[in-house]
Amino acid sequence: MKFSPLIRLHPEDNVLIARDGLMLGQTLAEHDLRVRAQIPAGHKIAARRIARGEAVRKYDVVIGVASRDIEAGEHVHTHNVELAELQRDPGFCQDAVPVAYLPQEQQARFLGYVRPDGRVGTRNFIGILSSVNCSATVIKNIAAHFTAERLAAYPNVDGVVAFAQTSGCGMSSPSEHFDLLRRTLAGYARHPNLAGVLIVGLGCERNQVGALVDSQGLMDDPRVRTLVMQDVGGTRATIAAGIAAVHELLPCADACRRSSVSARHLKIGLECGGSDGFSGITANPALGVAMDILVRHGGTAILSETPEIHGVEYLLTRRAATREVGEKLLARLAWWERYAAGQNAQFNGKVGHGNQQGGLANIFEKSLGSAMKGGSTPLQAVYEYAEPIAKTGLVFMDSPGYDPVAVTGQIASGANLICFTTGRGSMFGSKPAPTLKLASNTPMYLRLEEDMDVNCGRILDGELSVAQMGQVIFDAILRAASGQPTKSESLGLGDHEFVPWHLGIVS
Repeated sequence: MKFSPLIRLHPEDNVLIARDGLMLGQTLAEHDLRVRAQIPAGHKIAARRIARGEAVRKYDVVIGVASRDIEAGEHVHTHNVELAELQRDPGFCQDAVPVAYLPQEQQARFLGYVRPDGRVGTRNFIGILSSVNCSATVIKNIAAHFTAERLAAYPNVDGVVAFAQTSGCGMSSPSEHFDLLRRTLAGYARHPNLAGVLIVGLGCERNQVGALVDSQGLMDDPRVRTLVMQDVGGTRATIAAGIAAVHELLPCADACRRSSVSARHLKIGLECGGSDGFSGITANPALGVAMDILVRHGGTAILSETPEIHGVEYLLTRRAATREVGEKLLARLAWWERYAAGQNAQFNGKVGHGNQQGGLANIFEKSLGSAMKGGSTPLQAVYEYAEPIAKTGLVFMDSPGYDPVAVTGQIASGANLICFTTGRGSMFGSKPAPTLKLASNTPMYLRLEEDMDVNCGRILDGELSVAQMGQVIFDAILRAASGQPTKSESLGLGDHEFVPWHLGIVS
């Protein structure tokens, strides 16, 4: 099948997207264009002359203004597009359409671990948490003891994993950072993908283990054990005590079995990293279709990365279930404007090197694609970072755009599986919730197939529509939730991606 070398996303757009790299001087008769520069795949080309100061439109949305006259056939990118701050009507709730939920008997099913509180896990780990960086080495040594050979007697346990972190002391308390750290640790401690939990502290830190478990309601949880190094007798003694504690947890964890449950128990964290010009054409909208399917089946989709909806937040406020939900989203963006003021952060409109190389000129353009991951259903709630998610349907959790930090918050909020779209090729993985990686284009998928789970480039290749790819992703989610290893799990990723969000000063 022969395709046009250019992709038009909307009739009103004044830029087109290069399906493959274009050569200087190349003639594109179908569009009456002569290429005026080398243009990489996924980048933009002017469909007509764009005057200086005129809006540059993609998806019929303004992504910036021309910083100089741009002739038809020119490369349109950071060298001739500048950011334009526009006032957009939030239009609270006006595009919210009620969801056509499926009856329970028609809901898709997967094999999950039903926990005593009714929540469902997709994996069956034992987790070890450090209350402070000072106990990080100890918990890593405890987890390292439990090799595959030593766990062979417990075939239903996916592993023993250490969640070390770099804070817990030298921080203000009480403070927003202190509360956020405790909320994150507690979210992991009660996560349905963990059958047992050991929390290890030093003893003199601000984030005291006893106060942590008491303040977060973990005192009476039979799955939770605690150790304090200064009380136990130091490093070696605590490692030995920790190994013994995990041995006590293993039989109960191994007794857990998967059973058939409804897809309404799925909470999917949505993430993108290493985005390119194709991410908003293939992987992100296809994931959005999959999330629309999930929501109709009663499940939950968790959109995050607040700086990466900057400029397109109105697409979500217009779909807010209530005005209050929409206003809460705008409040989080206003917080970010204050937080990032004067800093050379992504909130100033710039995107990372990989994004620019992939064809994205600024944060507005990236945000357009990023927001597509959430699909089209109403926004039901807005949560702060690592706040437990109680609502079903599409929700938003405030977080930075940095992938490990955002995903850590999603998992702490209850995500039992992560879907991660990428155009440049992220090598991300996570525990205890596994990550499915969705490639935006076939060349990258083939180059990095060992790391990629789903090739959404099949949309560009003409093999599948966006809707069909959405169903492919949903089916892959059900398989992964039922225990099929993801590529990142097979590679052993996820042990170093626990990164709670750091706020405030270090003293």
